Formats: sequence, structure tokens, C-alpha cells
Amino acid sequence: QVRLVESGGGLVQPGGSLRLSCAASISIFNISSMGWYRQAPEKPREWVALTTKGGNRNYPESLKGRFTISRDNARNTLYLEMNSLKPEDTGVYYCHSIHMGVSSWGQGTQVTVSS
Repeated sequence: QVRLVESGGGLVQPGGSLRLSCAASISIFNISSMGWYRQAPEKPREWVALTTKGGNRNYPESLKGRFTISRDNARNTLYLEMNSLKPEDTGVYYCHSIHMGVSSWGQGTQVTVSS
């Protein structure tokens, strides 16, 4: 199992930006799929962004243009750049990976968008 540690969450005003990081315990070069999910209070966890080893990136239609996922293989780190943040983006953001058929989750980082 891959150990994933998120960071970069915090309190931001509406319209602001944040960059989340996810540090992996192994080289991410060969990890087939990595992504970000989020969970708001009393709501199910939802998919936010996905990137594959081949470089494909996917987002829900509702987040396209505001969120960008990227991976730095040299640093074994996954990123999520979030712009034009809205109060409804508030939640705990989780990093996820699938490596050799094994699913791994980080502990999450809180993002709060509020004035």
C-alpha cells in the first residue's frame, strides 16, 4: 500500500486560490492512477480530479477550468491547484492512488472557503 500525505489546506476567501500537495511514500512514476476527492459535511465523497501515468487528466464538468491536477515524478508529489474558490468547495480533500491493484487514501486536508 502507498502512504499518501496531503498538505496545503486552509481557510481562503471566496475567489481565492489554494494549492494542495500529496506526498507519496514511493516513486509515483509507475503509479497508474492518482487523483483527488473531497467530502463536505453530511455529503458523500466525490471525485475532483484524476491523472494517469500516461498523462491524461480528467475532471467533472462542474470543476473544469477552475481545478488543475498535476504530478511531479521527481518529487513523488501530486498537486491540485484550485482557483476561483467558492463556498461550496469547502470540505476535506483526499489524495488517492491505485498501484498494482491496491487502492490507497491519504488522511485528508481541510479546505474552508469563507469570508
